[in-house]
Amino acid sequence: MNGDDTAFLKLLHISDLHFGPPFHPEVAEALLHILPTVDVHAAIISGDLTQRAKREQFMEAKQFLQRLPQVPQLVIPGNHDVPLYRVWERLTNPHRLYREIITDDLQPVLKIEGAVIVGIDSTNPRKAITNGHITKQQLQDVTAAFQKEGPAAVRVIVAHHPFAPAPDLLKDKRMPDSQRAIQQFEELGVEVILGGHLHRSYIGNTLDFYPGKHRDRGIIIVQCGTTTSRRGRGRESEKNTFNIVEFFQTTIVVNHYMFFSQSNTFEKISCHIFRRNHT
Repeated sequence: MNGDDTAFLKLLHISDLHFGPPFHPEVAEALLHILPTVDVHAAIISGDLTQRAKREQFMEAKQFLQRLPQVPQLVIPGNHDVPLYRVWERLTNPHRLYREIITDDLQPVLKIEGAVIVGIDSTNPRKAITNGHITKQQLQDVTAAFQKEGPAAVRVIVAHHPFAPAPDLLKDKRMPDSQRAIQQFEELGVEVILGGHLHRSYIGNTLDFYPGKHRDRGIIIVQCGTTTSRRGRGRESEKNTFNIVEFFQTTIVVNHYMFFSQSNTFEKISCHIFRRNHT
């Protein structure tokens, strides 16, 4: 299918767990049941672990993360992981519980053999809690993280908020200055951007939205829907999804899974194959 025998890197990508009232425990158990069969090298969780950033919700999320396959994890916060109605806390110490219970690192960098994966905290709770924002300093930090690695390393970005809207009729706003960030990521050799927030999936390329300087490649966009909550939107209303992203020598394959209540399991519903342009 792709000319390569075995993926040298396989990533689990889940998002928008929303522990709290929208959380769907039966779906979560179905996810945990199927994951041992996919044999991933790392797990990526792209934000919104909780619904309202409450202590008990973070504790439940932590316990769930501990039940995932015992591989390295990269976790970033989403806008629901900072208080919305506890305004004083949001303005003065928005990530207090996230830092205490999940991880103190809001800009995590995961290095595994042949790859470097950089997480970005796009929540910006004091100014743009819903649509997110990435600062110039964060982009500089991303640049520094990648420049420490050799040019052959796979380079992946993880951010909760989308750099591009989903290609449907629902009205979503992309992050401010998204095109500036995409252009910088292209120059850095980023191959894939993983994200969430939209509560529906999209798998495509930045060239679908931005002209870019490198018309021969662009960056693969992999948006995950809500993996374990009842908050799916658009065509994924009441649906749950996750992705497995496989890196081969010449291709990148994104396997997209959806939960079906009839069988009480996740099933692969699509496979997307992209040519790598990493040289």
